Amino acid sequence: MALKGQTLAFIGCGNMGSAILDGLLDATRSTSSEEARISRFIVSTKTASSATQLQSRFAADEARVSFHSDYNVEAMKEADIIILGCKPYFAEAVLGQEGVKEALAGKFVISVVAGKTPQVLEEYIYKGSAPTPKPYVVRAIPNVAARVHESMTIVEDNPTLPADLADILGWIFEQIGKVKVLAPELFNVGSMLVGSGMAVLSVALDGILDGCVYEGIRRPDALEMAAQGLLGMAELLRQGEHPATFRESISSPRGCTIGALVTVEKAGVRGSFAQSVIDGTKRLQ
Repeated sequence: MALKGQTLAFIGCGNMGSAILDGLLDATRSTSSEEARISRFIVSTKTASSATQLQSRFAADEARVSFHSDYNVEAMKEADIIILGCKPYFAEAVLGQEGVKEALAGKFVISVVAGKTPQVLEEYIYKGSAPTPKPYVVRAIPNVAARVHESMTIVEDNPTLPADLADILGWIFEQIGKVKVLAPELFNVGSMLVGSGMAVLSVALDGILDGCVYEGIRRPDALEMAAQGLLGMAELLRQGEHPATFRESISSPRGCTIGALVTVEKAGVRGSFAQSVIDGTKRLQ
């Protein structure tokens, strides 16, 4: 049975946390509090100015969401589900606060903190002395496209997670895009792909735009056309077309496309992109 009427707390609510909150508020806006999977939201930020800015942004939903600064332990106590969204270097200090271990006992903790495994986070909480009952700690990594509800979120597989919690975990991130469950040993490279891959690809896009400007197209116009081209390519790939097949289908003998492809292949671009994923994954580990 799906959980209903849950309270969700955000511990840290920067760009990613606010994107998730925005998606969840949209998904539950037309649902009664009795029927909504999540009926109440609590946001704890590091500074009062951040809480004030978020309160202004989400003013239309003030009946369902409250914003506080330095309210971590209290928010954890009040919530059924906790999304840990602080910076990675703050995680130990946040989870090591007095009262956190007791506040999280039996709760569902979802971490969107990069580079911190559930085991590491649990050590920050327990310090060798686990509470009873233990919280369920899982990790998930959305990407920046959560802002437009087009994220690809990676969720680490956890066979011990109860079915109702697994269900609401998937539902939460489906409100901001697609969800893919990966085995723990693949989680870092998956995170690199969906979280950093777009940044790496943007370098190639920037170069293509430079070429268009050089040939006389205004950069905003080139960007508009390129963005639509990327949307079309993404849909073709989503439908199962292989990148090599895609390239072959638009490469005519002695044509401009094959000429452009030969140029980038001579520069070793393919190997550089592959190495960027390998290096980024090592850095994340």
